[in-house]
Amino acid sequence: MSNNKPAQLHARLKQPGLVTAPGVYDMVSLRLADSFGFDALYMTGFGTVASHMGLPDAGLATYSDMVGRVGSMAKMARTPLVADGDTGYGGLLNVRHTVQGYELAGASAIQLEDQEFPKKCGHTPGRRVIPMEDMVKKIRVAAEARQSKDFLIIARTDARTTLGLDEALRRAEAYAKAGADILFVESPETEEEMRTIGRTFHQPLLANMVEKGRTPVLTKAELEALNFKLAIFPITAMLASVQAMMQVYQQFKSTGSSVGGTTDLYDFTDLTKLMGFEEVWDFDKKHAD
Repeated sequence: MSNNKPAQLHARLKQPGLVTAPGVYDMVSLRLADSFGFDALYMTGFGTVASHMGLPDAGLATYSDMVGRVGSMAKMARTPLVADGDTGYGGLLNVRHTVQGYELAGASAIQLEDQEFPKKCGHTPGRRVIPMEDMVKKIRVAAEARQSKDFLIIARTDARTTLGLDEALRRAEAYAKAGADILFVESPETEEEMRTIGRTFHQPLLANMVEKGRTPVLTKAELEALNFKLAIFPITAMLASVQAMMQVYQQFKSTGSSVGGTTDLYDFTDLTKLMGFEEVWDFDKKHAD
């Protein structure tokens, strides 16, 4: 496996087949997902803001809040990390600073979107987009700011929900011409709309698979048939984790103990190994008196 993770991801996207990037939102989910040998992982803004700050993904997290999380995850993972960069956290100068910071932190790709600030989660109502020309400038600046062409720029448009699919397609085309490597038309609402997106562009396309969101969640084969190249599942693991935690906490509330609980639990010994205790134990043995 190459030590140059951006180059590794860039090369993989040129090969046949869909790249599935599961969402990671904290260091435990990062370490676990990293152990499976995926081609990419997706640092979800929704999940990271929720996990790190306990807040909604509504433009409350700053560049400083997020770049530290990018660095922690990217440095620990063997897998290339795709990181949510929201709107770039401001104007053109902010976009340059964000792109350079995410690349330096070790991400392999950054996602930038054309929402007004403060942004909102892509599958929630009330999103508004900036003028297309303003986002074109942001993408140009982002492409110029990176040190390596292997560090990929993902351009996301949120225009579909409020302005319609045609406007979203027009924007995605403009962002591609401005230098975006991957196009992300957020929140298509039917499989037919996804098919239209897939046959409109030659650039790699990203599908955002959010369970019970606005977009149909499709199989790998279905996404490949529609010409999508990268599928992110930002919060599936988080939804599963929260569901399991809710059952465990309800068990405590109801009975005062974990005895008799029916929730499947990860093995504690496996958890110690996952978190790196074996290296600690080896170190202690080596340096024992």
